[in-house]
Amino acid sequence: MSTSTTNGSQAGTRRRALPPLMALTEAAAERLRALYAKGREGMMLRIGVSTKGCSGLSYEMSWVEAAGPGDEVVTDKGVTLLVDRKASLFLIGTMMDYEVKELTSGFTFTNPNEKGRCGCGESFHV
Repeated sequence: MSTSTTNGSQAGTRRRALPPLMALTEAAAERLRALYAKGREGMMLRIGVSTKGCSGLSYEMSWVEAAGPGDEVVTDKGVTLLVDRKASLFLIGTMMDYEVKELTSGFTFTNPNEKGRCGCGESFHV
């Protein structure tokens, strides 16, 4: 009798590669390198999600000195950032970008889990 598993627990079976938790565009990686080098040396950027705004969820970014016990470490394009483990299910597959527009600049998120955003763009829902 032969048995097979999909979780890779038996020798010789292969696991499906997990999607990256988050990825950075080159513009986001370049901006983070600049921030880390200028005044944020020794600090790390932590990405989280909080309940806020008219759609229910909002992205949060904060500077921390070290990873906490609830942080996932993400390294992409030579840059490391942290993701709050409580936010990881909301952020799987998210692309972080840095955009410079005529009157504003900042980090943006393209999140495949979003089902919609509020009119002002400050919050989202899944």
